[in-house]
Amino acid sequence: MAFGEWPNHYWSNEHHQDGKTMAISADMIPELQNLIDRDKINQCLLRYARGVDRLDEELILSAFHADAIDFHAKGRCGSAKEFLGWWVPTQVQREVAQHYVTNGSIDVDGDMAHVESYFLALMKTKGQDATFLTGGRYTDRMEKRGGEWKIALRLVHIEWTVECKAVQLTGFSALGVGTRDRTDPSYVRPLEIPESLRDRPE
Repeated sequence: MAFGEWPNHYWSNEHHQDGKTMAISADMIPELQNLIDRDKINQCLLRYARGVDRLDEELILSAFHADAIDFHAKGRCGSAKEFLGWWVPTQVQREVAQHYVTNGSIDVDGDMAHVESYFLALMKTKGQDATFLTGGRYTDRMEKRGGEWKIALRLVHIEWTVECKAVQLTGFSALGVGTRDRTDPSYVRPLEIPESLRDRPE
């Protein structure tokens, strides 16, 4: 049930919970709605980041409205599915990808929001120590449709890239590199230690 559809009696001046009385003023309702909207917008951003790291096309698409436009670079502008069409084949040789969404700005205006998110993206190619760290920003126009916040327009700003060397820490890498698909341990519910890594009696 959407926030605005909750029964009026829920937002009475006094709400009883666990025997305690808590006053809820009418002024709080839009503030609470704003917090809910911002949380859903952030969850959308994180779904996209996880999707591209795990090469989970379904998860990536869940961050976009069906008619959304993604402007990744000059000559790389189209729907989210068109983005996947050219981007996925470029990932075959990438062993690791990690996208971090950091500080940002969310300007909510009714059922539309203008969002700026700084990001860091680390990418390592299979069989190579060279790793590229890229910094940039996503500027998004997000829209709430049917209670769901998703991207309607995305502009990707690549602002710098640096090359560095990737090494593993001996003794701390038993889990190794994760998989870029749904076999990654992060999809296991409930989470368990992989069978191959469990201590076994000799």
